[in-house]
Amino acid sequence: MKRRLLIIGASGHGKVVADIARLNDYLEVYFLDDNARIKDCNGCPVIGKSTDAETLNASQISDFFVAIGNAVIRENIMNRLANFNVISLIHPSAVVAEDVHIGIGTVVMAGAVINPGTIIGKGCIINTGATIDHDNTIADFVHISVGAHLAGKVEINKSTWVGIGTVISNNIRICEEVILGAGTVVIKNIEKSGTYVGTPARRIDKEN
Repeated sequence: MKRRLLIIGASGHGKVVADIARLNDYLEVYFLDDNARIKDCNGCPVIGKSTDAETLNASQISDFFVAIGNAVIRENIMNRLANFNVISLIHPSAVVAEDVHIGIGTVVMAGAVINPGTIIGKGCIINTGATIDHDNTIADFVHISVGAHLAGKVEINKSTWVGIGTVISNNIRICEEVILGAGTVVIKNIEKSGTYVGTPARRIDKEN
């Protein structure tokens, strides 16, 4: 039987996910997207809106993936797909230790390295060239951006965005719903949600 994958989100992120899917032997890849002007993505047809996913059954599509950058939207759509076969995807060039746990709906992109003892939650994005050292805990819907580097025993909580080129020192805990700007260096725990930039990281948004 042909392996068919439906990707929700025909953006640049979706384009990369489709490429990884092909490298994982998916023979047919389709998209859903709410922008009616988008007709294809990376050569794959857009066949409807995101709300159409629930009307498709296993005889039409075998597997599903949510390729939405926004963590809140990604979580909401994945919750709607609770009864469907949502998969994880790993690029063949990624280096993932044998004992690493990767949750459903997570993508690990080209050149990423995930070392032993690490747990990755569901709906995460481990982007191109990111490195995650030993014994890290990455909660659900976290995005580790391109070229970010996490040392050993780092804990990152739900829906946090680790910006491109960010460096996080060992034994650091970062709370949920944090945004780390590009190139941020984190050397102390972050206990309050918000936006952080700089070397060392400092909070720049207003207190609630």
